[in-house]
Amino acid sequence: MVTSMDSAPIDIRPSVTAPARRSEAAEPKVRVSDLNVFYGPKQALFDVSLDIADNAVTALIGPSGCGKSTFLRCLNRMNDTIQGARVEGDIVMDGEHINDPKLDPVALRARVGMVFQRPNPFPKSIFENVAYGPRIHGLTRSKEELREVVERALRRAGLWAEVSDRLEQPGTSLSGGQQQRLVIARAIAVDPEVILMDEPCSALDPIATARIEELIDELREQYCIVIVTHSMAQAARVSQHTAFFHLGRIVETGPTDELFTNPRDPRTLDYITGRFG
Repeated sequence: MVTSMDSAPIDIRPSVTAPARRSEAAEPKVRVSDLNVFYGPKQALFDVSLDIADNAVTALIGPSGCGKSTFLRCLNRMNDTIQGARVEGDIVMDGEHINDPKLDPVALRARVGMVFQRPNPFPKSIFENVAYGPRIHGLTRSKEELREVVERALRRAGLWAEVSDRLEQPGTSLSGGQQQRLVIARAIAVDPEVILMDEPCSALDPIATARIEELIDELREQYCIVIVTHSMAQAARVSQHTAFFHLGRIVETGPTDELFTNPRDPRTLDYITGRFG
């Protein structure tokens, strides 16, 4: 247990044991090597290397502006959309170099879903929010099959029981926590392999946050999940692996319980105990 200077003790108790089918010796889902990112003349990431396990949650922690979100955007090539951005180094997913110019970034983003800080449902019905991805990627062959995909995604996101009788209502009519689960349902409707989450609970109340954290724990049995969070307690609750970023570099990475209870680098200890950040 680690005590923050201005908060309650952080309880390090992973919710459940990782699925038996994933061994610690298994190949990582994503392997990042010597990653450098530039926005024009400014360098945002420096020689970042990180293995990201499948069927597990990897938390990225660190102070604002340290490169966490920049790193996250590299995993689905969102930096391609930023003028002047340049990415160097290797990012390999299942043996495939995702920055290969021959790789279609749209196809990659179907494999790597993204959930942003604030819920961003489309100005469409609940049904159409979830159906959008499968429809544009041609993943279903009939209306009935599309309805099955939508229902399955909403069930996985823990939302079906709450919205099954009002699928034609606007997604924006839902509460904040429900909207974020709708966005997660939208992401998993295309059956991705990796889900990226950038501060997914920062705009939510404690009850909605707890529901999203429960959902993350359920989803990790099927997906590789990477989450950026400023909450040390949240990182401790939901993740199995943690990487601490500082000034564009990874200072330390390892199993979450070990990193929080016995950090090797004094900067990690200072950050998780609230001395800076």
